[in-house]
Amino acid sequence: MANNTFEKSKKYTLKESVSYAEGSVVSKIIQKNDAGNITLFAFAEGQNLSEHKTPYNAMVQVIEGDVDIIIDGNSHILSEGEMIIMPANIPHAVESVTAFKMLLTMLKK
Repeated sequence: MANNTFEKSKKYTLKESVSYAEGSVVSKIIQKNDAGNITLFAFAEGQNLSEHKTPYNAMVQVIEGDVDIIIDGNSHILSEGEMIIMPANIPHAVESVTAFKMLLTMLKK
């Protein structure tokens, strides 16, 4: 993987494809086009994404650690191997419980 790009026809391990950075949220785009995007994230402990809305459904898959996904004011604690769909046009936020890694898939079409 060079310059934040994932080569086609090459095997990757999601946990090893993004690294934590102290006090930061690190993201790596796996695929992005008009139909949507797939992005890998690593959140250092204490990091978050404040409440916001998107015009598309977005699926979060936790690949390491624990996260609190807050959808329309309701808390959902997710751990490794669990997923949730954040519905379009509904406020949601992401709060680290521990340092965690997630795969975000957003389909626009």
